[in-house]
Amino acid sequence: MQTLINSYTKRLTKVLTDKAMEQVPVLGEAILKAWKNERTVYFCGNGGSAGNAIHLANDFLYGAGINNEKGIRVESLSANPAVLTCLANDLGYEDIYSEQLRVKANKNDVLIILSGSGNSPNVIKALEKGNEIGMKTFAILGYKGGACKNIAQHPIHFEIEDMQISEDLQLIIGHMCMQWLCNQNISEGK
Repeated sequence: MQTLINSYTKRLTKVLTDKAMEQVPVLGEAILKAWKNERTVYFCGNGGSAGNAIHLANDFLYGAGINNEKGIRVESLSANPAVLTCLANDLGYEDIYSEQLRVKANKNDVLIILSGSGNSPNVIKALEKGNEIGMKTFAILGYKGGACKNIAQHPIHFEIEDMQISEDLQLIIGHMCMQWLCNQNISEGK
């Protein structure tokens, strides 16, 4: 076990110094701008990334606004099983996120895709729909980045061949943004 702990820690520490980290302030600023302008931030992903989407939506709704008069308008598109199963059954699993965006999203809202591979059809279609609507689109990705790397306006790509570290990075980046947003005054510079 100690060998695994040492290896995991070393790989995670190394990837946190990756050039992709330079995109984290861009994401933070986009979320801050959306917050100030009463836009909505949407998260989505599959499997563990869907769990991370729900976790981060919670953090942004409550945690980021704790020192301000209100929280961020945020939603995890992964959170409602009735909607997900309805859309998967009636339209197809590849449309579970794009259809929600078609109905709910507006220009200048923010879409944050969480994906290890970047190749799942439902997150690819979500990015395509987000770009079509005029949203600010981001993707936090691992492995080779997949199709999402080329579709997202702002890919945050860590070339790591490890799903668990890829998913760790999603939360780490989300938590960094949340802690930074906690200390912002959204009434300034509106």
